[in-house]
Amino acid sequence: FLKLLDILASSFGTHLNRRLVIYIHNLTFEFSFMKHYIKWSDESLLGNNRDMYYIVSASGIEFRDSLKLSGMSLEKTAANLRHHKIRKLKGDLDYDLLRTPLTPLTDEELQYCYNDVLILTAYISEQLARYNNNISEIPLTKTGEVRKYCRDFIFGQDSEQCKSYISLMKNMRITSIEEYKQLKAGFQGGFTHANFTKVDRVINDVTSYDFTSSYPYVMLSEKFPMGKSRLISPTSMELFEKYMDSSYGCLVDVTLYNLSPRPEVEENILSKSRCHYIKGEIMNNGRVVYADIIQTTITDVDYKMLKKFYTWDKLEYRQFRIYPMDYLPTPFIKAILKLYKDKTVLKGVEGSEVEYQVSKGMLNSCYGMAVTDIIKDKFAYEDNTGDFIKIEQDIKKLLQEYNFNKSRFLFYPWGVWVTAYARRNLFTGILECGNDYCYADTDSIKILNAGKHQQYFNDYNMEVKKKLEIASIYHHISLEEFCPKTKEGKEKLLGVWDFDGHYAKFKTLGAKRYMTFNDNEGYKLTCAGLNKKLGAKFLSKFDNPFESFCDDMEVPASETGKLAHIYIDDLREGIVTDYKGMNYEYHVPSGLYLEACSFHLSMMVAFIEYIMTGGFYGGYRQEGAE
Repeated sequence: FLKLLDILASSFGTHLNRRLVIYIHNLTFEFSFMKHYIKWSDESLLGNNRDMYYIVSASGIEFRDSLKLSGMSLEKTAANLRHHKIRKLKGDLDYDLLRTPLTPLTDEELQYCYNDVLILTAYISEQLARYNNNISEIPLTKTGEVRKYCRDFIFGQDSEQCKSYISLMKNMRITSIEEYKQLKAGFQGGFTHANFTKVDRVINDVTSYDFTSSYPYVMLSEKFPMGKSRLISPTSMELFEKYMDSSYGCLVDVTLYNLSPRPEVEENILSKSRCHYIKGEIMNNGRVVYADIIQTTITDVDYKMLKKFYTWDKLEYRQFRIYPMDYLPTPFIKAILKLYKDKTVLKGVEGSEVEYQVSKGMLNSCYGMAVTDIIKDKFAYEDNTGDFIKIEQDIKKLLQEYNFNKSRFLFYPWGVWVTAYARRNLFTGILECGNDYCYADTDSIKILNAGKHQQYFNDYNMEVKKKLEIASIYHHISLEEFCPKTKEGKEKLLGVWDFDGHYAKFKTLGAKRYMTFNDNEGYKLTCAGLNKKLGAKFLSKFDNPFESFCDDMEVPASETGKLAHIYIDDLREGIVTDYKGMNYEYHVPSGLYLEACSFHLSMMVAFIEYIMTGGFYGGYRQEGAE
């Protein structure tokens, strides 16, 4: 292989400015074996030695990670090929057999390996066809793919629209390093948590609802920062509140004293991980219940929700920043609507499975590209140590490049408000359901007594339609574009609460840990770190699977389907005997070992104690629990 690389570099005359690209599906894995055999350039790369996007040899061979581009395993990548009928082979290569470079491969084993390369070759050829047969245009990641789609959609329209968009972006700049850092501090992801009064008990008759395209909906229906920020200094709490209720978008650092939960609500929404300082806190599995003092960064949307879930004795504020707010630019809205329409129209249509998956993936990435960090960590590889060294970045220079980039069509603050709006929408459901609320995860909620809350869901969905009607008038886009029809002719409006299933029994042990049962689907499991199907299969073996799904649950390595990654960064030498009995003397400078591992579920002691003592106000409310 090394000789081949030399031949390629010599034949094509490659160097750092004239590269030959080689794709590897999961570059991080292969690089752990390759790194000491090739001389690498000192060019920085995105990622690090445990998670890289690409790396370039000193001779100009660029290795890229196709896994980052497809976002799928090789098997799923093959299944989603548009013009090639190649599938991943199974069962022809036993990875448990010990092999060395001297071990002969059977025809079946060679075909297995060969087929993997065919899949990747087909995938890259299809990518080339999408990008004008120009490999330099193929993005590095899935998010890069949707970014290019939206940019082409926006700037590929008429020249006047292009000029107008560029002019608009000139007025949307991050004015300082302090603003950038404050925006990063104010950014929060989705909300995933369980009602502690429902944890570790089997709940009967639970209904699940989820939002239709939660993030795309708020991008279409809400207003976002549409200009430079301005620092202000409200002289009283009355003025503070007035700005928070105004048409401005607000971003502010706050200090809260004696923060306490409202006794009538069943959840704590403030995450400790988003606090800059906290003292005298009481925690509910990562969420702040009470604190003597807490410092954090919030938007106006967050502030309004905090008031519904907490009380406090005193609030102090600094770095109060306001933005003019308006709808996102119409060309960008049209790009999102096109992806949503393709996803809706193509779902379940025979022969369009691949196109559906592509449009679905790109729609979900529209939000992700809005919050891609402006200042990405960069690393340089050191040949002598085999390590990656983090490079200090000139933040001021990079912000300038971001602000004055003529091809930019996004504004980082948009992403900060996208998740704030989406969390607010989810919190309305939690507030409505009260003691019937069991569990929430980003865009879904699981509740008791669904019929009792049907009016809320109906009213919420009516409000969604009204918001989209107003947005459609503003953008001069027909409302029909916001609710395309499925193959059955059913209108699918963005942003509404949809029925997502009913469970005869439900049990949660905390965030990303729950089990369900109904007659049609049997037992289903969601448990972070454990394969869903294999986990449910393991628990189904027990007489009482719900009882076995508990704190201290242990799943043996043979049942998890989980592999531990063990990196070897130092020289290993010795003699090994392969499965055919042949000895081989090895000298391996580095590598990566995958080992089947068990899974152990454990709940935090502090969380268990919080549950056992009945929470901040004490006492349990156990309606519907066994």
